[in-house]
Amino acid sequence: MPSFSHSWLPFIYLYVCGGIIFFTGMYIIHKSNSLDLRLKKNRRWRKVLYFGFFYFMIIHAILIIAAIYW
Repeated sequence: MPSFSHSWLPFIYLYVCGGIIFFTGMYIIHKSNSLDLRLKKNRRWRKVLYFGFFYFMIIHAILIIAAIYW
């Protein structure tokens, strides 16, 4: 069984550091008014970006769990 430092620590590092960069970028986009939320297509793209981040995080976690326990 892989140790915590070989399985979950890279996951935590990836999504914490990557999440900080991602959400900082989204905050900058929001504050610079580059994303006009009155437009339907911009609201859709914002949802796609947030969904994509959490989708890959969940898929990655499922694959780690599958590799460890199956």
